[in-house]
Amino acid sequence: MEKIVITATAESIEQVKELLASGVDRIYVGEKDYALRLPHAFSYDDLREIASLVHGAGKELTVAANALMHQEMMDNIKPFLELMKEIQVDYLVVGDAGVFYVNKRDGYHFKLIYDTSVFVTSSRQVNFWGQHGALEAVLAREIPSEELFEMSKNLEIPAEVLVYGASVIHHSKRPLIQNYYNFTHIDDEKTRERGLFLSEPNDPKSHYSIYEDKHGTHIFINNDIDLMSKLPELINHHYNHWKLDGIYCPGHNFVEIVQLFVKAKDMIEAGTFTQDQAFLFDEQVRKFHPAGRGLDTGFYELDPQTVK
Repeated sequence: MEKIVITATAESIEQVKELLASGVDRIYVGEKDYALRLPHAFSYDDLREIASLVHGAGKELTVAANALMHQEMMDNIKPFLELMKEIQVDYLVVGDAGVFYVNKRDGYHFKLIYDTSVFVTSSRQVNFWGQHGALEAVLAREIPSEELFEMSKNLEIPAEVLVYGASVIHHSKRPLIQNYYNFTHIDDEKTRERGLFLSEPNDPKSHYSIYEDKHGTHIFINNDIDLMSKLPELINHHYNHWKLDGIYCPGHNFVEIVQLFVKAKDMIEAGTFTQDQAFLFDEQVRKFHPAGRGLDTGFYELDPQTVK
């Protein structure tokens, strides 16, 4: 069986320690200038400490550099890349062609993971970037299982699947919340911690989390994703890179959920994971999931013909 790789986000140095003790394979973090949609933006000194902790535990460090790059950002990226070299980052998550170019031109040769969020929807696209330097890719969350399974037949590099966490559906560089506040003469917070959400006029129960930061406006799908019950199917189709995102699941509860997926991984690799066990773990995931946030399998079980 192919090795299962579990990547988990971290919101603090203390949580990094807990996640490493839980048995994750990779820690996913970033800073404020080049990373999108993280539970926390770490300082350069924090990243140095995290790198030491991760590598000291024999694990891998993944750093997000997945921002939509404007020319000014590319002009000023060298100090960030030098830090990545200093801390011996294992993987950079990148979506902009400019970072691919600079990585090669300036001799950094970082191992890159291709991620443009909702746009990574075909094996042809993944393989193109694999041929231009990416070693792995992050698949969009809006791909039904039927299409996922078909894609797996043609993928030339490993593809990561979100198995737990919030899923972004829209990102705009524009300050949409601030524009709304200006128009309505509202003075309020725009941060993720504020807990803002959108609802559709004809569906008052809809709950699209939204926040604004220096990179623009981010909107997340109604329910968070939980694929615990689908893990055997993913493994059968060679999807053995799993991501858990704690952006909307703070504190120790996220660690508890990660531990459940680590246990599932260990049982799958040992050949002892049953569907009954999957449902038991799934119930525990729901216990630790934040109250007030929905949880389902996202697009996984949808008919591809209904996805426009």
